[in-house]
Amino acid sequence: MQRFGFALGLVILSGCSDASVSPDAMCTDLSGSKMVWIAGGSFVMGDDPHYPEEGPPQTATVKGFWIDTHEVTNAEFAAFVKATGYKTVAERDPPKLPDAPPEMLVPGSAVFNTPSDADPRWWRWVPGAQWRHPSGQKESIVGRDNDPVVQIAYQDAEAYAQWMGKALPSEAQWEYAARGGDAAVPEPVDAKGRPQANYYQGVFPIKNLNTDGYGGRAPVGCFKPNRFGLYDMIGNVWEWTSASGMRPDASEPVNVIKGGSYLCAANYCARYRPAARQFQERGLGTDHIGFRLVDTKRNAPAY
Repeated sequence: MQRFGFALGLVILSGCSDASVSPDAMCTDLSGSKMVWIAGGSFVMGDDPHYPEEGPPQTATVKGFWIDTHEVTNAEFAAFVKATGYKTVAERDPPKLPDAPPEMLVPGSAVFNTPSDADPRWWRWVPGAQWRHPSGQKESIVGRDNDPVVQIAYQDAEAYAQWMGKALPSEAQWEYAARGGDAAVPEPVDAKGRPQANYYQGVFPIKNLNTDGYGGRAPVGCFKPNRFGLYDMIGNVWEWTSASGMRPDASEPVNVIKGGSYLCAANYCARYRPAARQFQERGLGTDHIGFRLVDTKRNAPAY
């Protein structure tokens, strides 16, 4: 998503569809931690920019690596928390910023808000928003084990990766995997114009047609994988990479996130492409940012 101003200097970055069947019922069961091997190679990274930060194109080379077939899920992250007692950044007391409003002095996080005349904000700080309650205490992930975990700050993703003995992907690894061996990946629709990823159809941010079957996050495995067998590299939720970035208006260091999310629309964001990138403050998760991991220590498969 394009960058939005947020209170007190915080800045947010930002199918399975059948009228008679729940979209979730048509999703592939991807429970369990699964990875696929991506053979190394060279590719042209970046694009002639849709947005300035995407260019110029340059040749990048990556060694072979294993990568998660899907985004880390609520169930997988819950297992980590149960084993370690880890508390995410959103569950801790926030920094005591000068002149901060009362709601920003208690644990919480940033949540997307559909603007209205009564509340024109696109993003708001919600006390109690965290991975178990992505948009606040009124939302629970109970029964949503296979949804991608969100409200994950960079530190949280790194902690999970360390526990798993793996790592966040570099930007080059992530983009190479997302391209699936193709030089260019078009808008995620099929020949009949049907969405092939979870993104925003309609006029963002006021009218979501939900043509893809989802108005928010979809469970992993609900859309066709790319040629490498990877799900949701495009759309659903943004994904952290290990690549640092630069944004003059950020109040803290930023890292590159990739892939776009269910809030990316043709009329406003259009970052549902492998080359698209955005810069997110490391200490701030949102309800549309998650992650997946790579493993460069594990041996390549024997053919």
